[in-house]
Amino acid sequence: QVQLVESGGGLVPPGGSLRLSCVASGIIFSLYNMGWYRQAPGKQRELVAVITSGGNTNYADSVKGRFTISRDNAKNTVYLKMNSQKPEDTAVYYCNADQTYGLAFIKGELDSWGQGTKVTVSS
Repeated sequence: QVQLVESGGGLVPPGGSLRLSCVASGIIFSLYNMGWYRQAPGKQRELVAVITSGGNTNYADSVKGRFTISRDNAKNTVYLKMNSQKPEDTAVYYCNADQTYGLAFIKGELDSWGQGTKVTVSS
């Protein structure tokens, strides 16, 4: 079973930047698609960025051009660089992994979740 540990969140002013990290264990990391999700207060968790096992990336329209997902297979780590942040980016951010890039992965209907890392965009 995958274990996930997210870090790097914090308070950032509008227009600022943060880089989140997520270390995964219990899986052969290089074989898994990795996703960053976020859940804002009172809202459902949403998928914001994906990097496939082959290195292809996809982004939600709300973050396209501002966020960059990357991975380091040697470190079992996926990153999310967030630039030009907006107050609406405020949320708890989670990562997850799945070998299948299907509906369950897109919807976040996965078994194991880490504790997440909180990002607050505010002046």
